[in-house]
Amino acid sequence: MSASARRWALPGGAMLMGPALIYLGLVYLAPLTFLLARSFVVDGAPSLAPYADLLSDPFTWQVIGNTLRVAALTTLLALVIGYPTAIALSRARGWLQIALLVSIVLPLSVGIVVKAFAWQIVLSRNGIVGQLLVGSGLFENAPQLLFTQTGLIIGAANVFLPFMILPIYSVLNLMDARLPEAAATLGASPVYRFTRVTLPLTLPGIVAGSAFVFSMSVSMYVIPSLLIGDRFQTLATLTGRSFLFMRNEQLGSTTAVLLLTMSVAVILAASALARRVGGVR
Repeated sequence: MSASARRWALPGGAMLMGPALIYLGLVYLAPLTFLLARSFVVDGAPSLAPYADLLSDPFTWQVIGNTLRVAALTTLLALVIGYPTAIALSRARGWLQIALLVSIVLPLSVGIVVKAFAWQIVLSRNGIVGQLLVGSGLFENAPQLLFTQTGLIIGAANVFLPFMILPIYSVLNLMDARLPEAAATLGASPVYRFTRVTLPLTLPGIVAGSAFVFSMSVSMYVIPSLLIGDRFQTLATLTGRSFLFMRNEQLGSTTAVLLLTMSVAVILAASALARRVGGVR
């Protein structure tokens, strides 16, 4: 090969990434670019009027508040359930660990629509949750959980729970199991060992899992539609209604860009926090 040909030849890595980059550009980048452009164009001219009109409407801020509140509470519930589950999974051995892993990973193969319909049955007044609450004596009659924010948060946390457990479990696997034992030999109490040894070392997993769950909770559409209905609007459901029912592409594009901005901001903030936590550790 001549010197000029070698100068213009592409590196092997670039040639290997070429097909993937082309695919991502056509499937992801092109639609996102069109969506972004559509949100800034009014009557064929660039304009910020769609964003000004949207953000000046009090209903929009109510929808944003609904979205952030549900996402935050879903992430918190998933963390409360997922953290001890990840610890139990990391300490299990043999067939028990395999069974736990299968029970966590297997639900990912079930479609989200099926899960949402299943939670409709579970959260109904005659469902298992209502019957357990009545049987415990806490309630005389089964409480209304379906079509409420509480039911939505419970169902969403269950669906996204594996995405909280697995990152924390992966970090726990990397942690030296002898560290808590060494702290115990030095007289550290169980609470001290957890707060000063285990918890700080698992913070990267907590940050990663929380980012996964929060970003998916912010953008969920099917679960709110089936578990709480149209009377409770989030940015994702508002975007879907704008495109599917109102046929308002301008509104749908604008709300979609706001939703995308929120999701990207969460991921970037979580990445920066994970790097900072890892560096401090």
